[in-house]
Amino acid sequence: MTAPPGARVAAGALAVVVIGSLGLVALDVAASPFHRRTVTAGLTVLVLTPAVLLGQYAPPPYRLPYRWRWGLLLVQAVLTYVPIVVFQHRWFTLLGFLAGAVMLTLPPANSVPVALAVVASGPLLIHTGVVDSSRGSLVALLSATITASTVFAVTHLALLSSRLYGSKEQTARLAEQRAQARMRQDLHDLVGSSLVAIAMRAENTLRADASAESARAALTEVVELARRTQEDVRLISSPGAPRSLADEFARAQRLLTTSGIGVHASLPPRLELDDAVTECLRSVLHEAVGNLLEHSRATFCEIELHADPDDIRLTVRNDGVPTGSPPPSAAPGRGTGLAGLRGRVVALGGTLRTTPEDRTFSVTATLPLP
Repeated sequence: MTAPPGARVAAGALAVVVIGSLGLVALDVAASPFHRRTVTAGLTVLVLTPAVLLGQYAPPPYRLPYRWRWGLLLVQAVLTYVPIVVFQHRWFTLLGFLAGAVMLTLPPANSVPVALAVVASGPLLIHTGVVDSSRGSLVALLSATITASTVFAVTHLALLSSRLYGSKEQTARLAEQRAQARMRQDLHDLVGSSLVAIAMRAENTLRADASAESARAALTEVVELARRTQEDVRLISSPGAPRSLADEFARAQRLLTTSGIGVHASLPPRLELDDAVTECLRSVLHEAVGNLLEHSRATFCEIELHADPDDIRLTVRNDGVPTGSPPPSAAPGRGTGLAGLRGRVVALGGTLRTTPEDRTFSVTATLPLP
């Protein structure tokens, strides 16, 4: 996993704060009279504390799991108070690091009171005589407060940077997934219905006792439709290419006419729609025409788009439902089908109705206008 730039800067800043502060403590300890116990304990603390602190404060992706940070917090508390009580005031700097770790580990409701208690424990130890300090309680209080604030601010900014970086990556992934889903849908609708029309035209020519001239005309239509399908594929593969509802109406008319189906289409002039509404209506028209070509025996189709001040309604009606047969939307093998489109329509606050009546079948999508 690649660390975001902000996390790397924060990790470096934390390393400087931790190592620099402990270096000052080490110099202070080195200036005091040496005893074997002091040297042994001081070296132990100075070796373990940086590892514990860096493990506790590390920003993502180096951040340890929550339960591990709880364990490190307990170890850090021991490494903080034992040197203070045993070796006196020279280790008061560790209180600030402990308070910062408390604010980063505990829930927000409890972290601030506990951190304040940790910071106040230094002056309390001095006033009760447990620790003999020549620097005074105010110095201990300010030193712990400044260290805790610095540690918390740097680490918290690193966390925010990591989350922002992760949200950008997630947004990019979602955009890519949406683009792939849209391309699959367009391939299913545009290319699928075009191939069905080509197959139907070729089958009708093969079944009919057509003359050479009629067969040649049919082949010309098939070639033209194949070339337009190639243009559709090029349109799908071109990111951001405009695909208007008027173009979709013209394409549906062309497909139906080529398949020998009479068409009457009605589209309001100068219609300006939201992109989401346009895409949804295009998908409904795709699926309705594709179902008509593949599953019905229609001879006539009516496509009507009616716009009101508050909503817009698309109706695709055909006369190709045999008596007693299931409606086209229920036919198997149509990929997402009209049932899949219902969710897209409902997501925009609209309704999708399929109405079989005698030998007619209509699909009506109604969407509210923003």
